[in-house]
Amino acid sequence: MTSLGPRNRQDGGLQAERTALAWTRTSFAVLANGALLILRDFHSYAGLLRLAAAGLAVTVTLSTYLIGVRRQRTLGRRPLPQRITPGREVHLVGISVLVLIFTSALALTL
Repeated sequence: MTSLGPRNRQDGGLQAERTALAWTRTSFAVLANGALLILRDFHSYAGLLRLAAAGLAVTVTLSTYLIGVRRQRTLGRRPLPQRITPGREVHLVGISVLVLIFTSALALTL
C-alpha cells in the first residue's frame, strides 16, 4: 500500500497530463476512422452515407477532444473538486463510438 502523507496529498503528479494524453489518443483514433472512410475509394463518389459517417467521426473527435481538455483542467485544479469522475462523458464517448462503428460498417457495406 502507498502512504498518503502530506506530500502525496498535495503532489498532483502527472494525472492531468496522462488524462489529456488518453483523451487525445482517443480523438486521433476516431479521426483516423473518418479519414479512412473519406480516403477509401477517393476517386469515385461513394454515397452520402460514407460522407455522413466521416462527418460523424469529425464530430465525435471534436467532442472527445473538448471533453479531454475539460478533464485536464478539472484534474489540474487544487484542491480537487468533490466530484471528479467522468461518468457522463465516458458514456457519451462510448455510445458515440458505437454509433460511429455501426454507421461506418453500414457505409462500407453499401
